[in-house]
Amino acid sequence: VCFSDLGNKVVCVDKNKTKIENLKKGVIPIYEPGLQELVTKNYKSNRLSFTKDLKDATSNSDVVFICVGTPTKKNSFSADLSQVYKVTREIRKYIKKFKVIVMKSTVPVTTGEEIEKIILQKKSKKLFSVISNPEFLREGEALRDFMFPDRIVIGTNNTKANNIMKNLYDPIIKKGTKYLNTSRRGAELIKYASNAFLATKISYINEIANLCEKTKINVEDVSIGMGLDQRIGSRFLRPGPAYGGSCFPKDTRALLATGKKFNTNLSIIKSTVKSNELRHKILSIKIKKLLKNKIKNKRITFLGVTFKPNTDDIRESSSLKLIPLLHKSGALISYYDPSGEKINFKKYKNVSFKNKISHACKNSDLIILHTEWNEFKNLNFKKLVKKRNFIVYDLRNIYSHKKMISNNINYFGIGR
Repeated sequence: VCFSDLGNKVVCVDKNKTKIENLKKGVIPIYEPGLQELVTKNYKSNRLSFTKDLKDATSNSDVVFICVGTPTKKNSFSADLSQVYKVTREIRKYIKKFKVIVMKSTVPVTTGEEIEKIILQKKSKKLFSVISNPEFLREGEALRDFMFPDRIVIGTNNTKANNIMKNLYDPIIKKGTKYLNTSRRGAELIKYASNAFLATKISYINEIANLCEKTKINVEDVSIGMGLDQRIGSRFLRPGPAYGGSCFPKDTRALLATGKKFNTNLSIIKSTVKSNELRHKILSIKIKKLLKNKIKNKRITFLGVTFKPNTDDIRESSSLKLIPLLHKSGALISYYDPSGEKINFKKYKNVSFKNKISHACKNSDLIILHTEWNEFKNLNFKKLVKKRNFIVYDLRNIYSHKKMISNNINYFGIGR
């Protein structure tokens, strides 16, 4: 949609008929601030269209982006590339003139070569160029990240393909964005290495937070003190639950699989993955301790269940581990999330979605601030809970510890 907003004619293809019909009606299948309005605007301007017809879309395009899922394989750390290869074989049928085939999905090193081999089985090398153009969009900030990115990475040694991509991104480059042309393998690894580094920062500060709790130090002071060093930077130094979402968990695992493939020990990333997997256990132990190991029939409220705010994405969220664990121990759980009810929790008898914060919090024994949605940042807990003895466990350190204690609220945060 952002490419269409820059004046290009964009055709979106999907096999799901319902999804295509809904998109034509302006029904967006994901929650992303500002997306609905931008889709409607460009669809009405005929710059953006939706279809199931891959043949027509590919035949009439100069640049074809592959944006399919690359989830983790079952019982493995490797990325499942079956969708990538399947769509490549489909696209191959309709290459009659020169096209740039852009791998936008996050894929392991050498995937571009495999795609090239598949197309070369039926088409001349003169008719196409396979390049890597990794995506660095944050959920909840996707539109801004597209229009004002830190960098644009293009992985190709083909001059013609590089010129086409540079021209495509020209309106964004003119705003001052750095454009990096590297090798295809280089671009593939840049994406994985970037996500693994950010994931490592999160696991690192979570472990420092554990130490802060034992030594009675405020982790926020430590984070600020570290972040003021420009070599380190302040971003991703906020402790909380385990990292989740559609990228960091699967990308760190896939990078470990790539290391194994090329006989390279990525010990730091191994430690990051292990630390993150243990995070929910540490938090669950703390929750049990707060309730004096008496979980059965306790009313527990989760405010937010998505892995981060401004998205409806619950993939690999800590709530998917914590809620079933507490439910198994006999807790009565209510949750509220601005993005709505989640199908993931419908199978649990004593887990219920509430459509208002007040309904979720009423008579609660423990409120867990799981996701830092803006509407959770200025709550009157006493008014919401309507009882004396309750606990607030703030997994995002949204509130001031001093203020909460001065208001006679039994409050606990992370790393302080």
